[in-house]
Amino acid sequence: MPPPQNTATAEARASCHRCHRRKKRCDRVLPTCRNCRLARVRCSFVDDDHETASYRVAYVRNLERRLQELEKRTEAAAPEGHLLHAAPSPASDHQHERQASFGDDRHDYTELFVGGDSAAAVPSGAGTPAASVHAHSVPALSGSVPPRQEAQQMCSFFPEAAPPPAAPSFVDELKILSLEATAERHLGSPSGISFARLTQFILRRLTPDKADFVFVTNQNEKDSGSSGLFDFNSPSDLLDPSLLERLDGSVSIQPLLFGDVALADIADSDDATATLTLPHDQSHVSRLVEFYFAHSHTLYPILHKGELLQSLQQFRENPHDLAHSPLALFRIWMVLAIGSTAYSSVSLSEETESRMYYNKALQYLEQTVASGDMAALEAIMLQVSFSFFNQLGPNTWFLVGMAARLAVGIGLHTASAYVGMPVDMQQRRKRIFFSIYMMDRLVSNALGRPFALHDDDIDITPFEGIDDEYITRSGIHPPPSLQPCLMAIPLHILALRRIAGKITRQVYSHRHAISIPAEERQAILQSLHKELIDWRRDMPFPLPDINDQVPHLSTAWFDFNYYTHVAMLYRPSPLLPTMDLERVRTLEEAASMSIRLAFNMHRQHRLAYNWLNLLTLFTSTLSRIYATTVQPDNLVTILKETRAIEDLDLAIALFDTLGVKFPAANKIRGMVAEISRRYKDLRASDAPHRDSFASYGSEA
Repeated sequence: MPPPQNTATAEARASCHRCHRRKKRCDRVLPTCRNCRLARVRCSFVDDDHETASYRVAYVRNLERRLQELEKRTEAAAPEGHLLHAAPSPASDHQHERQASFGDDRHDYTELFVGGDSAAAVPSGAGTPAASVHAHSVPALSGSVPPRQEAQQMCSFFPEAAPPPAAPSFVDELKILSLEATAERHLGSPSGISFARLTQFILRRLTPDKADFVFVTNQNEKDSGSSGLFDFNSPSDLLDPSLLERLDGSVSIQPLLFGDVALADIADSDDATATLTLPHDQSHVSRLVEFYFAHSHTLYPILHKGELLQSLQQFRENPHDLAHSPLALFRIWMVLAIGSTAYSSVSLSEETESRMYYNKALQYLEQTVASGDMAALEAIMLQVSFSFFNQLGPNTWFLVGMAARLAVGIGLHTASAYVGMPVDMQQRRKRIFFSIYMMDRLVSNALGRPFALHDDDIDITPFEGIDDEYITRSGIHPPPSLQPCLMAIPLHILALRRIAGKITRQVYSHRHAISIPAEERQAILQSLHKELIDWRRDMPFPLPDINDQVPHLSTAWFDFNYYTHVAMLYRPSPLLPTMDLERVRTLEEAASMSIRLAFNMHRQHRLAYNWLNLLTLFTSTLSRIYATTVQPDNLVTILKETRAIEDLDLAIALFDTLGVKFPAANKIRGMVAEISRRYKDLRASDAPHRDSFASYGSEA
């Protein structure tokens, strides 16, 4: 954050390199100027050892005063020459640490499974006195405590009541990974924050003294990553726990998830962008357009393919014709940008081309938005589609919210808005509306935030799973029986997004969970699981064979999404905060299968390396670690009889590849590699691994 205005600070004698190059006014505050701080990039002042500074008199006198006060307090605290450290107050300092570390996630639920017995989970803020929680939260782990009592003490331990570990944790990483994609503070229950906190606590089982599991790295080993896991001097280090405290109103919208590249450094208008024309290689343009319609259009059918191809042909023939509408030009450049960045997300190729196309499209954005409500809606949705792969522009969360409110304002959610409308136009507008619906469900579930669109407010039927050539103004003609339709794909994905919305409302809503009797909760879980099974069985078949690099045109993609949603359903939640062995085993299988399926798509070059899949894989890996470590059997036996270590090694390989595009993936990789090494050491050990969970059954 910018320094207080009334505090004297050190100033450099010249502007930093970035401000000088951009001809921006630099405040020259050391060690980082305000412009670089707001853009969250590394200021040249940090690296320039030859930088000279001027210090105001008030600044020097303030340092002298503080030094004198510190000397006086040191003498008073250690009159006999011994330096004493005052113990912090459990009631005040601990609460302050908790608020600073855990942010805005105030509905924490924690529970451990132990030998078939469960202690009641208590949400934070549920009326438990702070002093009482603190007094009973630290388990006694000495050898004098019977194993059964020791296990029960660990079972009643609240991770949110314990001082946060000094080193970064899964909680920090999941928060920053999610927040960097949206530049916002709040993450709710479905995002997995509480589950990450619980997993961090479960890892105490891997330490001999049941202390916090600390991730350490060896700089000489490959697993540490090229940049090191704990580089707190780097502004792009996503594991810095103090980063959350700096996320305030002055934060820029450009995330650091993709590295130290700010939007202003890329999107500045220049002659190259202003004079950019279609590539001379028409086959290359055609490939990008076809990949857009095979990939992005089958996820979110926003555009009409025939209209786009016609506009593209006219633009090729007369590129300087002033008759081209801004909407048509915006569509063309955005389709090229999305097609290019979507292809890069699968092939891991560099994205200079997609950024140029995106910047070119922005030149027509203002005129497009002014063309009418539907044109503005298309423009926003195309930006959302681009942001799923490349966080270059405004963040996804706000764009989806804008699109949802504009659609509701038009009335696209009501049947009355379609009365008297031609059939083909009805289908196009329904596709647009339910594309927004799917975007809203995807982003809101990833961040654990309320939906912008509610099912109770929607009284229209979904669009038909029929391609454009079979839809006319007067009706819909059935396609040939053996001809698979592309529109069946987004229609089936819409069904999955609806189930995901039910999971969020019925499983992760605290208010809803409190009102449900205990005997009905398991029935809700089973009902939702059955819906997921039916969804998987009803997958469109045969899938259209138009591009072998599109992930969701393969059965593996549907299997992957099935298992990730099952894992979301079965991990600890407000509906069922206590875990039994059956649920742990189901979670273990779902997490394991999701990692393996992702790795299979990776080997087939059909995995999209975007930030949403990075977040999904991270959560799946957390689920695998939790389900392995929390089981009541001896941990050495579990590691020998299951594929836990092999699954983590697959996850490490995936994060290693994702690290090419996302610096955050390298951090996660180092953390998972540390756990995998600890697992391997336990599995190779001759003596059984003693822990309270494993001893519980023998002492019962």
